[in-house]
Amino acid sequence: MSATRMMILGLVQWMQPVHGYEVRRELLSWSADKWANVQPGSIYHALRKLAEEELLREVATEQVGARPARTTYEITEKGVAEFQSLLRGNWWSIATPPDPFMAAFSFLPALPRSEAAAALRNRAVQLTAGITQLQTLIGADWADNKPVYVSWMWELSIERAEAEIRWCERIAEQIEKNEPYFPAAAKDSPGRNDL
Repeated sequence: MSATRMMILGLVQWMQPVHGYEVRRELLSWSADKWANVQPGSIYHALRKLAEEELLREVATEQVGARPARTTYEITEKGVAEFQSLLRGNWWSIATPPDPFMAAFSFLPALPRSEAAAALRNRAVQLTAGITQLQTLIGADWADNKPVYVSWMWELSIERAEAEIRWCERIAEQIEKNEPYFPAAAKDSPGRNDL
C-alpha cells in the first residue's frame, strides 16, 4: 500500500486539482498496475482514505448527466510531508517485493525434474513477452508525451527480466542434467529426496 499511497499523493500534487478518474487513467498509462502493484480498483478507495487521513482535501464534487459523481482533490501540507517521507524512503532503501515464485521455487524437489525445467522455460517465455510489450510501449507515439524517466523505468524492468531469463535457462539446464539438489551430507536427511 505504501507504493500506492506514494504514487497517488505524488500524482495529486502534480496534477491538482484532479479527480480520481484522471489519477487512475494516468497510473494505468504508466502500467503502474504491473510494476508497482497499484490495483486500478483500489485507487478511488485510496483517495477517500487519504482524504479521511487529511493527506488530501476534497475540493469539489460534480456530476455530469448520468455519470457517477466526480470528486476533485488537492494535496494538503500534511500530504506533501507524507509524500516526501514515502518518496525518500523508497529512493534510499531496497525492498524486494514478495514473489510467489520464490516461495514455490523453495520446494523445487517436490516437482518432477522435467516439469520444473519446463516451468522455468515457460517463465522465460512469459518474461520475453513482457519485454516485447515494454519495448513496444517505449517506441509508441504516446510515450513521446511522457517524461523520459518513464522509459528509463521500463528499461530497468527489461534488464531485470533479461537477467531472470538467463537465470531460468541456466537453472533449467542444471535440473535436466540431474545436478543434485542437496549437498551429499544432506541426502540422508528425513523428508529430503533428490528427485
